[in-house]
Amino acid sequence: MVFDSPSSDATAVEVQLADRSYTIFIQSDAQAKFASAAKQALGDVSHVMVITDEAVDKKWATGLADELQKIGVRVDKYAVPSGEPSKSVSQFETLLQWMLASGADRRSVVVAVGGGVIGDLAGFAAASFTRGIRFVQVPTSLLAMVDSSVGGKTGINLPTAKNMVGAFWQPSLVWIDTQVLSTLPERDFISGLGEVIKYGVIDDADFFEWLEANWQALINRENEAVCFAIARSCQSKANVVGEDERETSGRRAILNYGHTFAHAIEATAGYGTLMHGEAVAIGMQMAARLAIELELCGQQLLDRQTALLQNCGLPIVFDDANADAMLPVMKRDKKVAHGKLRFILPTKIGSVDLVGDVDESAVVDAIRKTI
Repeated sequence: MVFDSPSSDATAVEVQLADRSYTIFIQSDAQAKFASAAKQALGDVSHVMVITDEAVDKKWATGLADELQKIGVRVDKYAVPSGEPSKSVSQFETLLQWMLASGADRRSVVVAVGGGVIGDLAGFAAASFTRGIRFVQVPTSLLAMVDSSVGGKTGINLPTAKNMVGAFWQPSLVWIDTQVLSTLPERDFISGLGEVIKYGVIDDADFFEWLEANWQALINRENEAVCFAIARSCQSKANVVGEDERETSGRRAILNYGHTFAHAIEATAGYGTLMHGEAVAIGMQMAARLAIELELCGQQLLDRQTALLQNCGLPIVFDDANADAMLPVMKRDKKVAHGKLRFILPTKIGSVDLVGDVDESAVVDAIRKTI
């Protein structure tokens, strides 16, 4: 290897948010340690509601629930149908009714075990039930480990707008066990690398160079490399969230690099056609092309980004992208200001800017060049 790797023991990343601070633990094959770590982070805990994805219920959630029961915690468990459609108003209501029937109160704790859909949905339920109860994130996909489990964004989709309803609600603990990645399907794992690469472009040029040198170790799922990439990604996100928890200064918006395009692709193509990380990869390509059009960066940035995405097995074009259909969706993006499109665009590897009042013709051109 050509990198300085973290130790084989647990790596801890701190998210500094005053009284809402918490720790991200990154380790491997550590299921037996979960209950004690949760108790230490939560203090008094007597009732846990495990909300999980049907796909990982028996593989991972049941074992974690058993560990909690061993230390005398009452546990209820609910398995949510897999897939983006579960981030819906109807599934949200179902969860709240189940929590009520489970005898939950303000001292209860939600433990979300699954990918980004489960973390977002369960986190929003935790934020809403009795106006907020504690919750723990146990992400089981690479994408959730480096993105959605960190930072406190929770929420659900409306039929025509992704993540439009939700709340900022920080977890008490994020527990990442890379052992779960051993059963993650190849496409899901590769999709997560889209978000990993994003951190190098937006905030960490040294990490981007590391990814260029070590992409093979990552796609081979070599644990040392995977743990390092997760820790570095989480540290980048923790830094940004610590500076701008609720997107009031604009700093946190950099995490949405490629996402304005990606969300429009997902909405117009139909959720599930592309995985989120795949859509983000294509969206990053569109954003870089737009940045070149606006003379914010040079061709070399796009070339390096393209090469890394391709090496990691991620898509760089989407033949069915429909610019005319995407534009109305983009105008509903949360970064829109006074009806004007705004984008996170790269200026160099490791640095991006929030650019406002972008001409629609340039946006359409960037989309069509990525078909």
